[in-house]
Amino acid sequence: MFDLNQLRCFVAVAEELHFGRAAARLNMTQPPLSRQVQILERILDVALFERTSRSVRLTPAGQSFLVEARRLLKQAEGAALLARRVAAGQAGAIGIGFTATSAYSCLPDLVAACRRRLPDATLVLREMVSTDQSEALASGQIDAGLLRPPVVQAGTDSFRIAEERLMAAVPEDHPLAAAPSLSLRDFAGEPFIMYAPHEARYFHDLVIELFARSGLLPDYVQHLSQIHSILALVRSGLGLSIVPEAALQLQIRGVTLRPLNLAAPRPAELYIAWRQDNDNPLLPIILDIAREMAEQHRLAEPKESEVEG
Repeated sequence: MFDLNQLRCFVAVAEELHFGRAAARLNMTQPPLSRQVQILERILDVALFERTSRSVRLTPAGQSFLVEARRLLKQAEGAALLARRVAAGQAGAIGIGFTATSAYSCLPDLVAACRRRLPDATLVLREMVSTDQSEALASGQIDAGLLRPPVVQAGTDSFRIAEERLMAAVPEDHPLAAAPSLSLRDFAGEPFIMYAPHEARYFHDLVIELFARSGLLPDYVQHLSQIHSILALVRSGLGLSIVPEAALQLQIRGVTLRPLNLAAPRPAELYIAWRQDNDNPLLPIILDIAREMAEQHRLAEPKESEVEG
């Protein structure tokens, strides 16, 4: 089989139609150039040029082969460039898991920043609950995950990318909707739409802990995993709930969200996690973007007095 060097020699001669000029163009002497073309012709078992003492012309076979030779060289150059860009973390693909709630807040900012900084990279986004993301990280199905703590899997690193305050969700025609803010005591005696213990374990445990510390036991009427589904049932008047501030982005008609006053602030946290042995060249750049987002979020956090309303 012919090699790329033979193709380059052939293309140079075909474009110059002069062995001397083609050799100069390739920074080589004419005899080695002629040998490479002859070897290529033997391999193909066709004459690519008609040579005389005064001229060089392409044969019909040579004209046809020139088109393919140029294409092959372009593909080879493209493959080499892509390999260098991937090694430099400028191209390639990276898998990122995310929770449904993060799609309302951090994920759009992360994707937008990645598209600006890595325009040639492919982001493979997968919506998963946090426990499934941990398994996907371990098996290599994703390179990084936006998930809820705790991140305790061996060989995995993480850092907090954002935190958001909790909000009370009430039907807009409920008497509590008129209050500027609510406390946990306001949920006493009210039906409550709770998070599913497995699919939404983080928020389930968080809400359980909040009510346990306050000595309250709400009337749990439903257990759901997705924020938008919970808000839909709040809108129906089935009960109240507690949701992260990102739910404001959904703007569900018929639902009023009010700041939740807590004796000890308990924000909902979001982490980015990855395996320590992951060698995807894009991963360090994604993590740098996430760190910048975390710092911007930290600087934009409301003061405690603002959180308490």
